[in-house]
Amino acid sequence: MVRTFRAGDLDAVMSIWLNANIEAHHFVDPEYWRSCYDTVKAMIPQAEVYVAEDGHGINGFIGIAGDYIAGIFVDSSARTNGIGSQLLDRAKKNRQKLSLSVYKKNVTAVSFYRNRGFQIDAEGVDPQTSESEYTMSWNG
Repeated sequence: MVRTFRAGDLDAVMSIWLNANIEAHHFVDPEYWRSCYDTVKAMIPQAEVYVAEDGHGINGFIGIAGDYIAGIFVDSSARTNGIGSQLLDRAKKNRQKLSLSVYKKNVTAVSFYRNRGFQIDAEGVDPQTSESEYTMSWNG
């Protein structure tokens, strides 16, 4: 089930955020993600966030700012079960377009977005990590 984020979800969301970033971005020093933790934790309640949960609790979430997807994060134990697609479908609801940035080396995520109608618009470098990234977009 996908639902709107509630304040009590913050700790679970942040745990997923940190672990998913470290796992998916093995090419970025894990200390980078740890150093961003407090900033992201302060920003989450201010963003449009939807969580996926089952009988065991929250297993994924999506953060959106306007028409920009800040990220989709799914707990490692729940990946490949369609949760990312459910979260993305929620973001697409009532929107005509969406954009996002994704690291070029995160080939799983690039493929995920391409398979769901996103196209690569540009390639650049993330100034925080010096990693190549794509800007991708979807037009409903």
